[in-house]
Amino acid sequence: MPSRPRSRGQQDGPVVDLARRLGVLLGELGLSEIEASVGQIRVRLQRGGVQTAAAAPAPAVASVDHQVAPAPAVSDSASGVTIEAPMVGTFYRASSPTAEPYVSVGDLVKEGQILCIIEAMKLMNEIESKVAGRIVKVFVENAHPVEFGQPLFLIDPAR
Repeated sequence: MPSRPRSRGQQDGPVVDLARRLGVLLGELGLSEIEASVGQIRVRLQRGGVQTAAAAPAPAVASVDHQVAPAPAVSDSASGVTIEAPMVGTFYRASSPTAEPYVSVGDLVKEGQILCIIEAMKLMNEIESKVAGRIVKVFVENAHPVEFGQPLFLIDPAR
């Protein structure tokens, strides 16, 4: 007996089911991004994302009502504080191609000062410093893509 072809609903069932469950958690917990893997299925939801579905290794991204820019991750290292990308996008050091960079190596920054912009899905997200101090290093070239958690700046905190 020939096997019956799988319908689209049956084929996408586990991915869609996982995405729906993660979407509920995203809303309930007030998160801007969530990722989970079950077997070979990997799903990542991000507010304001583009709807896509795929099995591992490519993540599936589903959209949620509005864009919320999460706070950049901050990690302490032996020589300073690393400001990391809070999202996937394109890194820009200035507000326009002809403008001066927000910050350069050696600049003193205040907590809350804009360091750069990450463009994600045509939205410009200002990334602010979470510490006061001096910019020691800029890890990313202007107009280059960045990944979630990728180091952007190293700041020597003010003592």
